[in-house]
Amino acid sequence: MIAQLRGRLLAKEPHRVVVEVGGVGYQVFVPLSTFYRLPEVSGEVSLFTHTHVREDALQLFGFSSRDEQTLFELLQGVSGIGPRLATNILSGISVEELVPALSDGNVARLRAVPGVGKKLAERLVVELREKAASALTAAGSPAPPLAAGTDPTLEDVISALVNLGCNRKEAARAAEAARRDQGPAADFERLIKSALRGVGDRRE
Repeated sequence: MIAQLRGRLLAKEPHRVVVEVGGVGYQVFVPLSTFYRLPEVSGEVSLFTHTHVREDALQLFGFSSRDEQTLFELLQGVSGIGPRLATNILSGISVEELVPALSDGNVARLRAVPGVGKKLAERLVVELREKAASALTAAGSPAPPLAAGTDPTLEDVISALVNLGCNRKEAARAAEAARRDQGPAADFERLIKSALRGVGDRRE
């Protein structure tokens, strides 16, 4: 099973990308939420992947975060939902909206997602009301990772903050705030100092 791809983005279009890894181009189907986070063509990208095997094909589905991947796999466990529909659902509603909608039994919000009718929305609530939130909690609900190569210095800052005891979401927020404050040319030392100040301010 292919669990993750890291390589050069050869092509991208809504719902589908091609990633070159070791001279091989992998076609990966993606939700729009992941598509919008991709770098430009020829940039480096990292995707969490789900391998779907059928009798006549092997397909890869890619995600910018483990949360998306987790929900994709949970959605497929619901009767009537295959990988393509699960991808479409994640294209129509963000992880941050989907989990509360399931937990609160918000059938109206779920029905607003393209491809989800009343019966399917109700089935989603019944089958995933408890599972969705608990699955993300168990996985640590990490913040979406930066596309590899888009800002490696910022990723180094996030890693350093995590090593110092921050959770990844807190580290990502602090690092991104530091980048905004210090500007695109700031080096690691300036960014980590600014990020640490930001973490300290929020904890006071």
